Amino acid sequence: MNISLQNNDDNVSALLTVKLEKADYEAQYEKALKKYRQQARIPGFRPGMVPMGMIKKMFGKGLKAEEVNKVLGEKVYGYIKDNKVAILGEPLPNEDKQQPIDFDTQDDFEFLFDLALAPEVKAEAGKDDTIPYYHIEVSDEIANSQIDMYRQRGGSYESAESYEDKDMLKGTLVELAEDGTPKEGGLLLENTLLMPSYMKNDEQKALFAGKKKDEKVVFCPAKAYNNSETEIAALLKIEKTQIADHSGDFSFEIKEISRYKLADFNQDLYDSVFEKGTVTTEADFRAKVKELVAGQYAQDSDYKFLLDVRSAMEKKVGKLAFADNLLKRIMLINSKDKDEKTVDEHYDKNIQELTWHLIKEALVKQTEVKVGDEDLKSTARDMVKMQFAQYGMLNAPDEILDKYAGEMLQKQESAERVLNRAVEVKLTLALKNIVTLDEKTVSVDDFNKMVQEED
Repeated sequence: MNISLQNNDDNVSALLTVKLEKADYEAQYEKALKKYRQQARIPGFRPGMVPMGMIKKMFGKGLKAEEVNKVLGEKVYGYIKDNKVAILGEPLPNEDKQQPIDFDTQDDFEFLFDLALAPEVKAEAGKDDTIPYYHIEVSDEIANSQIDMYRQRGGSYESAESYEDKDMLKGTLVELAEDGTPKEGGLLLENTLLMPSYMKNDEQKALFAGKKKDEKVVFCPAKAYNNSETEIAALLKIEKTQIADHSGDFSFEIKEISRYKLADFNQDLYDSVFEKGTVTTEADFRAKVKELVAGQYAQDSDYKFLLDVRSAMEKKVGKLAFADNLLKRIMLINSKDKDEKTVDEHYDKNIQELTWHLIKEALVKQTEVKVGDEDLKSTARDMVKMQFAQYGMLNAPDEILDKYAGEMLQKQESAERVLNRAVEVKLTLALKNIVTLDEKTVSVDDFNKMVQEED
């Protein structure tokens, strides 16, 4: 067997030539034939007694091709690994110089592969690199907004005597004739729930202001909801096709007024947000919420910092040369749609991401960032915890977090996301100690504007 690598003139691709002789695969091939002979079920022959000549004639070509390809794969990837050939994607069969292969007549083979070579990336961060780092200010307004969200989530409805904006009403809805009396054969709906604050017409909404229990309000649903068929049909419990028959006034007799009250500052509220018993006073609760928001913003600051590192390193590295035709072939193979037009349209964006990936690998090497099993478990747990928090579950039990984190690491796609996240967290921390930070404090609005401009 002989393997040789020849760099092409473009210096971004290479031709890998693999020459296999019969001796390179013969032992494996003979072993496969014997195994198949033992398993073959052919009429007229006892198991294991089929003549070898018949086995070769019937199945030899397929078995030979299979064993040759096994040896070929091992040798190709072994050569790439042993010689530390940095490639992008997979080796591709050469389309120009490869001669036809005939497993019936050939014992010796020559295989040619095209390799897309990874460009050498000289990306090294240092004190000469000044990168902005934005500390997001946690104002009292933002902290109070977060506190109100927690109180809203833990609040409840209580009875009220007169209507105020955002109250919920329960009562009887009666369709009226033109003279203001109940319409004969008209709609009559008991226990109807109504929230006038959702009405789109301010004049109709104002009719309910200050009304008390047992009082009646005459209003027009069609006007109140600006002829929104969906909302009118839902209120009157009719089909949209029937709305035109009920476009007049209705009387609403108020039976109940319910007002949503935010949760009080008490132990139940504190324990619903933080670990039970760790917060016991309103002052501590407010301080801990502010600390929690600051921690969330710190992650946003790190995210923006890495974006700025990326921008600085891309300028330092400049435009990299790639084997465009080979990479497009690889992307087409990996594309779900197998659409050349789609590959072409997204190629520049994919190259940008590939360039950043290579730069990031160089920075990981420079900073000697290592990610172990414990890092992956911790990162997966943090990602699960963040997902739960988005749904208001701030105190998910440890066993639940560990269970979902474990499941995340079992799936290849999500495990790759966890690995990438773990690397970026460690890399960000390392880079903050290497580069020169231009630290600034900004409002959350100004920060969000900066991030949106980059997206």
